[in-house]
Amino acid sequence: MAIEEKIQVKLSEIITSMGVKISPEEIILEHPKHEGQGDLSSSVAMKLASKLHKAPAVIAQDIISAFQLPEVEKVEKAGPGFINFFLSSASVESVIPQIIELKDKYGNSDKGQGEKTLLEYVSANPTGALHLGHARGAALGDSLARIMKKCGFDVTREYYVNDAGNQVNNLAKSLKARYLEKLGDKDAKVPDDGYHGPDIIEFAEELYQEGGESFKKKPLAFFRERGVKMALENIKKDLAEFRVSFDVFTSEKAIREEGKVEETIALLKPYCYEKDGALFLNTTKDGDDKDRVIIKSNGAYTYLLPDIAYHKNKFDRGFQYLIDLFGADHHGYISRIKSSVKSLGYNPDKLDVELVQMVRLFKEGKEYKMSKRTGNAISLKELCEEVGVDAVRFFFVSRAASQHLDFNLDLAKTMGTVNPVYYCQYAHARLCTILQMANGKYEIDSSGEGLSDSAETGLMKKLEEFPKTVLDSGLTLSPYKITIYVRDLASCINDFYTKCRVLDPADQKKTSARLGLCLAAEIVLKEGLALIGVSAPEHM
Repeated sequence: MAIEEKIQVKLSEIITSMGVKISPEEIILEHPKHEGQGDLSSSVAMKLASKLHKAPAVIAQDIISAFQLPEVEKVEKAGPGFINFFLSSASVESVIPQIIELKDKYGNSDKGQGEKTLLEYVSANPTGALHLGHARGAALGDSLARIMKKCGFDVTREYYVNDAGNQVNNLAKSLKARYLEKLGDKDAKVPDDGYHGPDIIEFAEELYQEGGESFKKKPLAFFRERGVKMALENIKKDLAEFRVSFDVFTSEKAIREEGKVEETIALLKPYCYEKDGALFLNTTKDGDDKDRVIIKSNGAYTYLLPDIAYHKNKFDRGFQYLIDLFGADHHGYISRIKSSVKSLGYNPDKLDVELVQMVRLFKEGKEYKMSKRTGNAISLKELCEEVGVDAVRFFFVSRAASQHLDFNLDLAKTMGTVNPVYYCQYAHARLCTILQMANGKYEIDSSGEGLSDSAETGLMKKLEEFPKTVLDSGLTLSPYKITIYVRDLASCINDFYTKCRVLDPADQKKTSARLGLCLAAEIVLKEGLALIGVSAPEHM
């Protein structure tokens, strides 16, 4: 049991004995921001004031008087009723052998209890290259999948292929026109609302190389199927280079063909009504600003209806927890899809929708929008070619999904400590260099004993925070908290490196102990970077 859990359990026992039943999980412990305020702090006494009818400071003192744990050296009251805990040296040092034994499994937990979780992200229309909004969703979704797996969730990563509807019909028309152009048909024309990018020209060339003129009389359905397939292959390739992969690709077309939409309509009927020839779903009963049309007056489905059927399909496949990462333009979508799954008999609280805000690129202080290749918006592939996958992944996850992101291209390419990616990777390479230089010359002491310098204890305390940070990041669906942690950890590592001489032939014992700390820090920093899909180079 981690020291934080031990403190929470002890506090729960003491408070329960005072007449207020409280579980350990309800007691929040935080890491104070300032030295002298202890290693952990709790404001639980202030929350008990109304129940115990006492001043928070009095309650805090009562708790302190009853509190005893061998891992806690001292407990103090501060301010209006904060309780500060100072850990013993042995407790702080114990993190090193724990990390070295567990290696990359340090920070793993079973909090997710194996809950079958479906995480849907990207799901871009298979009609062209991924833009930066999709790319940020890819980085966030993939990072979240890695983090949640570490927290004990059974995560499946899914891409929903929108291969039905007007978008792919326009793709088919565009591809057929480009193919006929290739054959010399001067009357062939890409529709105004079609796709005019170079991807479609390349797809047409591929068809021509494959079959010459043999596809000339093929129906539009042929070009739709081949266009979707080629576009999706390109998307998969770009995502693979971005270190993003999926377990499942689910087709909207297949859901429609299997009659899932009609099944869904039948189940929704009690919550629907007709008006002006259209079928409306009552979603205002669950907080939506208006009821939603699911079947138009001409009998066509709105985009919402197949999406409802898709979410039903997710639950029907046995998933207990659904997470959708959507673009910011889906803001009004959340209340209607939650209402829809509720009407189908599912728990809307088991569906979380995270909105991913857009990315703006800046170069030389000015917003940078245009692609050198197409004259249109820059694609994921082009951005990665410009600054590298590591920088793109780190920057895209560095802020909450709900916040806009301004991406500084010049900063991302800077080979210096002002670049947070470089700063973290350099800290890792520095540790690896030390360990390589010590190999065969010094023993590594994994006990953690004898490390008392403030830079050493500061680093050990930061390492001890890793499991809690991972869990907090996973449970709150906030990968950005990992980027904050690895930057803070890199800062502690550099502080330790600056203040403490690691390889000292005159003091073999201290050298061995500090090498143990280096190894533990290297393991955690590498794992932290891996959780956000960033590499940890051994040399730079």
